[in-house]
Amino acid sequence: MHKLLNFHEDKLLRHALTHRSYVNENPDTGEHNERLEFLGDALLNFLSGQYLYTKFPEKGEDELTRIRSALVDEKQLAKFAIEVGLDLRMRLGKGAIRDGGYQNPNLLSSTFEAVIAAYYLDNNRNIEAVRAIIETLFDSVSQTTVEKRSHVDAKNRFQEWVQKNITITPPKYQTLQVGGVSHAPEFLAHVYVEDKIYGEGRGKSKKEAEKAAAENALENVESRKQV
Repeated sequence: MHKLLNFHEDKLLRHALTHRSYVNENPDTGEHNERLEFLGDALLNFLSGQYLYTKFPEKGEDELTRIRSALVDEKQLAKFAIEVGLDLRMRLGKGAIRDGGYQNPNLLSSTFEAVIAAYYLDNNRNIEAVRAIIETLFDSVSQTTVEKRSHVDAKNRFQEWVQKNITITPPKYQTLQVGGVSHAPEFLAHVYVEDKIYGEGRGKSKKEAEKAAAENALENVESRKQV
């Protein structure tokens, strides 16, 4: 069993593995893992930022931001989740399982974030315990792969365009769930620059919807240039 699954409190690990769809079908099971997911996302952003700052002293802020986005995006976190054995351990509702939940990148990445947070709490909020595991996973990712993917991140490319052409203030995203079911929600995102909508997008996760909104914004500003 991977070290990330070695907990002092088994209850905390179960909580991290419990998706909303499981709680909906088993209401007496306790809380789902979305609050832990929130904390795990923050921890991963901090740890990946420190990791890249140390690893690439020659790179500037913009490039480091692009690489970090690729290192902790949904696709990569889903790979980490499978690597540590979370895929078949996720506690999903029957509908989510029927829809391929064990292979769903959104569910895998979200569960990975929740488990990271739970591991942090299980180790008395000692971030060094988390860092030891996370940096080993980061090291396993090919630098070439990450840098290649980092150059196609729409949110970063749109932010660069905004800061070059309009304002140094980054774009703001407003994302809401607009449909779907608990195990397969649909989100709608709007991206704003100085309180003006530049694009919108839909997706099966907030990250996917925001990426689609950024892609739409890039298409819109490109079409304006051609008019």
